[in-house]
Amino acid sequence: MRTYTPKAADIEHRWWVVDVTDKPLGRVASEIARVIRGKHKAMYTPHLDTGDNVVVINAEKVRVTGNKADQKTYFRHSGYMGGEKHIPFRRMIQNRPERVIELAVKGMLPKNALGRVLRKKLKVYAGPEHPHHGQRPEPLDL
Repeated sequence: MRTYTPKAADIEHRWWVVDVTDKPLGRVASEIARVIRGKHKAMYTPHLDTGDNVVVINAEKVRVTGNKADQKTYFRHSGYMGGEKHIPFRRMIQNRPERVIELAVKGMLPKNALGRVLRKKLKVYAGPEHPHHGQRPEPLDL
């Protein structure tokens, strides 16, 4: 018995659109990461890109539970001494709502070359409009 490994020609990449209005950030991010990684397919292979592309709309309307809106912070560093920045969730969701979902999904993908490829399969938009109508994305219910 040999282990089946899908070839590049066998892998079909689909497009999904997800509306995250009033949905919890962590639950949405874990489902998006699962679809991008390809774990929802029977031909899932950990070392290959078998996943699909995901378009996220209404990122500005994503919610967090409990006191996370006040307590959650995002860390950045400029590379210089004393260059730490801690940005609260409330300010991040006002200024860059797309980045909130991108960072949540990034933390759930592998931290290697495959993870960097998979991260490019996520397209996040603050409002309800997106330019990917040509790919005919199907709605994904989470």
